[in-house]
Amino acid sequence: MNRLNGLVPLPRLIRFLIGISVAAQLIVIIYNNLSGFYPLQNFTHFLLRLFRGVLLSVPAATLIAVADLLIIDWLNRKFPWNRRVLPRVMLQFLSAVAVAAAVSVLMTLTANSITPYSEPLNLVLLYNALIYAVVNIIIMGVLEGWIYYIRSAESARKAEALERELTQIRFEMLKSQINPHFMFNSLNVLSGLIEKDVTKAQEFIDEFSQIYRYVLETVEQPTTTLGKELDFLRSYLFLQQMRYGEDLTWSVSLPAGMLGLIMPPLSLQVVLENAIKHNIVNHSKPLHIEITGEEMMLVVSNRLQPKISAPASTGLGLRNLTRRYSLITGRLPQFTVENDHYIARLPLINPDGHDSADN
Repeated sequence: MNRLNGLVPLPRLIRFLIGISVAAQLIVIIYNNLSGFYPLQNFTHFLLRLFRGVLLSVPAATLIAVADLLIIDWLNRKFPWNRRVLPRVMLQFLSAVAVAAAVSVLMTLTANSITPYSEPLNLVLLYNALIYAVVNIIIMGVLEGWIYYIRSAESARKAEALERELTQIRFEMLKSQINPHFMFNSLNVLSGLIEKDVTKAQEFIDEFSQIYRYVLETVEQPTTTLGKELDFLRSYLFLQQMRYGEDLTWSVSLPAGMLGLIMPPLSLQVVLENAIKHNIVNHSKPLHIEITGEEMMLVVSNRLQPKISAPASTGLGLRNLTRRYSLITGRLPQFTVENDHYIARLPLINPDGHDSADN
């Protein structure tokens, strides 16, 4: 039932079945009367035939619609319209006729057991089977069009919602990455370098421009390679080390084959900024950040040495990072504390889409 409700909303389907049952009975009664096959005697006779017909037609239409929806669902999986059109059309036509014939026989025999037909039963069976077949071909077509419309509308709604979310994420990402405090501190460091070491100051400016060029280039991109992330990270940590000196160190131990794997851009920056922001970084307690890889995961760890007066964490950066991952993969980042170390595990994704860890 859940599968059927996923194809067509059940309340709307019930209304559709009642409507088509009444319409079908009206057409049959009027045709039989005009053709002389089963003439009406009076208006009361018309109402009785309509009531009895609808009473039998609603369960018949329900059986047909349920069977049709199951057939359509199976055909959509085995013979999709965009790949196997001719076999799909033939199977759908034959299925519609077969379902109609089976339900027609069942309903005709049931009606005959309640009130026997005055006409030969074989003739009534054949006549009703033809009517049911024509009606079911129409029902099948209506259901196909209905399902296509529902799925198209749903896809459009999801695409619109996704675009709104992406726009919001891009804005939040840009707003959070161009951190005013980071920029202010960097400019202070640069100001001091210009007076002491012009060569070092020029190098600082080059790395500073690399950082913001990367931010602006990737803010519209859902993914980037690990190799590019590490290049960005070297520039980012170069600026941080100009401020903290040897009190801030880092190491990377990754196989070369991992550098082509992809991840959301600026993922590493979020994790490292979080580590620097919330931990003590000084001569007595230097902070070392270690980056390694394991089973399609990038692992970033540092010893926990929290600041006494650290600002309360809102968790916004990590939540945004998790949201960005959810848009491209079912695997999400993991943030844990193990043996006095804060560990962030960031999923890495194969660019060809064959990510065994995703299955």
